[in-house]
Amino acid sequence: YANVKKCSNEGRALMQLDFQQFLMKLEKLTDIRPIPDKEFVETYIKAYYLTENDMECWIKEHREYSTKQLTNLVNICLGTYINKKARQKLLATIDDTDRPKR
Repeated sequence: YANVKKCSNEGRALMQLDFQQFLMKLEKLTDIRPIPDKEFVETYIKAYYLTENDMECWIKEHREYSTKQLTNLVNICLGTYINKKARQKLLATIDDTDRPKR
């Protein structure tokens, strides 16, 4: 999901549906419960719905995501809705935060 190039509102909803379908099929194939890192993906997909102000707080709180994942999230999800200065501010927030590698 971090490698998408474009995302509409409908695309965001489809991401959630696709992931839920994937989980249902995976649960039928394996006895592993709970599915590892399920929340990691769900939280990332939900971040696509955040506003500019909420995104800055979210970036600071979610240190588990890589710089690339966060950068793509800002560029794709907010890229068309915010001005260049606001986008650069969010990208600077990402760069300023020392992120552990996953």
